[in-house]
Amino acid sequence: MSKSKFLMIVLALSVGLPGYAQVSSSVDVDVAEACKQLPTYSQLKSALSAARAQANGGFNLDMWGTVVNRDGVVCEVAFTGTNRGSQWPGSRVISAQKANTANAFSLPQLALSTANIYSAVQPGGSLFGLQASNPVDTFVAYRGDPGNYGQKDDPMVGGRIGGVNVFGGGLALYNAQGQLIGAIGVSGDSSCADHNIAWRTRHTLKLDYVPAGVSGDAARPDNIVYDITNPPGFPIGVSASGWGHPVCSATATTVAAGLPAIP
Repeated sequence: MSKSKFLMIVLALSVGLPGYAQVSSSVDVDVAEACKQLPTYSQLKSALSAARAQANGGFNLDMWGTVVNRDGVVCEVAFTGTNRGSQWPGSRVISAQKANTANAFSLPQLALSTANIYSAVQPGGSLFGLQASNPVDTFVAYRGDPGNYGQKDDPMVGGRIGGVNVFGGGLALYNAQGQLIGAIGVSGDSSCADHNIAWRTRHTLKLDYVPAGVSGDAARPDNIVYDITNPPGFPIGVSASGWGHPVCSATATTVAAGLPAIP
């Protein structure tokens, strides 16, 4: 390749990069309008911290929480620790994945928590392969100043995060009128504790007017289900209902059974 042709290619790439950045940032929206039905940053942080402070059957770790609207736009991101390093850094994006998943696979008439999806996506399950769909938008996930992670101006806010996560911690949000308005995702502890913390957070925010679910418990329609057994010769546990989640601890299982009932 001649030197002149090489320089032309470099010039073309340098000109194209700003355009690429502009396209990537086009996922952003008017946050005030998009998130007007959802909790504020302060409300999320307060409710998340109160839930984390209770016994949840996990490792007593600090948490990340993310709220998305019905279009999957990130509205708020918060954490419970003293700074962004007080909880697993990787759980920030996982919490957003969980929120996106619960929103993406819940309907006005039927809620699915991320915990409910675990068994269905295992090999041979009815939703096998789902976890590979709708990938995280890495530009939205990792852009901006890390110093703002978990703050009111977290760089994820306003972007469509995407992602599918298939263990406990994601719940759809239904207001008092029964409208599905988005979802919450929580991450930072065992997946079972994440579910319990997400549930308590949603309850405190009064967004748990859940119409129906697959748990078999009318008082907790989208609760985590512990019905997986390991028959001889099966390398993967089998859920009797098809919506089961692995047990993390006896305490977490007990906590889940006594979580606040829906209104």
